[in-house]
Amino acid sequence: MTPQPSVSVVVPTRDRPELLRAAVRAILGQDYPGQVEVVVVFDQSAPDESLTGLGSGPDRVVRVIRNVRTQGLAGARNSGTLAAQGELVAFCDDDDEWLPGKLAAQVDALAADPRAEFVCCGIRVSYDGSTVDRVLDKERITLDDLLRDRMTELHPSTFLIRATALRDGFGLVDEEIPGSYAEDYEFLLRAARSAPLINLRTPSVLVRWHKRSYFAQRWDTISEALQWLLRRYPEFATQPAGAARVAGQIAFAQAASGDRRGALRWARRTLRSNPREPRAYLALAVAGRVVRADAVVRTLHKRGRGI
Repeated sequence: MTPQPSVSVVVPTRDRPELLRAAVRAILGQDYPGQVEVVVVFDQSAPDESLTGLGSGPDRVVRVIRNVRTQGLAGARNSGTLAAQGELVAFCDDDDEWLPGKLAAQVDALAADPRAEFVCCGIRVSYDGSTVDRVLDKERITLDDLLRDRMTELHPSTFLIRATALRDGFGLVDEEIPGSYAEDYEFLLRAARSAPLINLRTPSVLVRWHKRSYFAQRWDTISEALQWLLRRYPEFATQPAGAARVAGQIAFAQAASGDRRGALRWARRTLRSNPREPRAYLALAVAGRVVRADAVVRTLHKRGRGI
């Protein structure tokens, strides 16, 4: 029998010790016969060497390292990826948990298509006591699909990638993105340029949305990063609805940060591309103080959605 490929799971972390341990235990507990290495990358916080004790023999190893690259998620993911020794590399955020069967199903999906480089799956979103499953009804995700829609279901904690694609193909996570916001979306766009992404129609990762999320209410960073993304991907011009979606997110972020003039300018740009884009109207409502930005975000999160 051909041995199962070894898998390295990169877990960036900062100041979430209890959630981190739950994430690591869920990875190590996967019913997968191959080797699993967990690389915990401490970003702007002191490493906890005791995590190595969670490993159980040569097939379930935990390594602890520091982020030696750009501060933030992008640099931390890349530090872990470059240190990883597995044939496949997966990501898992420190506040998420893999559900049973996740890893084995994804490895099988990659093995079934030698040309594929990247596989993802659905998520189970937990927020404020509510749980919602988010699953895409598609087996292949193309670049055009991603330009039209961010597809929140494609969460970083669902990613499993051939290590060769990261090191010799479409590359590492981009560290130039302001504040590392939307680094996962940019990474998906670049990966889909190389080859369509495989998607499994099962919710196999528990994703926690909460007020401690690193980007909660960091509206200026969100606005700056999304404007960077539009400049970096001129392909958005081929998908007006997708361009309007991102512009609407920028308008909302501007409104939430108190920049009423910027919100109005981006809302107008949004509506020129797509008069039906709801984010423009939400931005106008926030800018006009009809509704609070945090109330909008809470309502969306309870439905398993973001702005």
